[in-house]
Amino acid sequence: MSTEIETQATPTLPKIGDPAPQFTAKTTQGEVSLSDYKGKWVLLFSHPADFTPVCTTEFIAFAKQNDEFAKRDVQLLGLSIDSLPAHLAWVNNIREKMGVEVPFPVIADLSTAVAQKYGMIHPEASETTTVRCVFVIDDKQVIRAIIYYPLNVGRNIDEVLRLVDALQTADKHAVAAPANWRPGEEVVEPAPQNDAGVKERLKENTEGTDWYLKKKKL
Repeated sequence: MSTEIETQATPTLPKIGDPAPQFTAKTTQGEVSLSDYKGKWVLLFSHPADFTPVCTTEFIAFAKQNDEFAKRDVQLLGLSIDSLPAHLAWVNNIREKMGVEVPFPVIADLSTAVAQKYGMIHPEASETTTVRCVFVIDDKQVIRAIIYYPLNVGRNIDEVLRLVDALQTADKHAVAAPANWRPGEEVVEPAPQNDAGVKERLKENTEGTDWYLKKKKL
């Protein structure tokens, strides 16, 4: 008699270049679907819990930079596995006690349906909670960048904004962003893909770089 071993399928976590998992969820600004934002960039980020100190500082920081993200056609979208009433109370607390309006929707994900799709669940926490994730989703709803942070370290919002700038600039001009790149600085041209391309690049003025590393101003 054969023995069948049942195995539970491990959910496939999204990767850079994958289509962003679709969802519809209740938020502090009504029901939203990811598809509502097609044609815009989306920054989907999770936080461990409402009314926690590090998360509160992050929400304040995101709120203060909301206009800068909007200039880049980026929609901020927060998430945790707290309830909608908890989200509303926390957002109101930030408004009343810290004087900061949270202008973006915050997804209430008590069922963890969205968090599971995006691999946001903390694997070692004693209670079900989400880690600090950031998913940059482009205007075609493709995942372009993923960042995970530990529970005890807050995100650098300026770096997240720089990442968006780099991705959008790379798309627009078919270039790459070097280390520590900031808007207005030189970008990197794609390296030659064959010997003929190397020879052609060597004819150019590559002072300070080389055939495989050529920078230019946009």
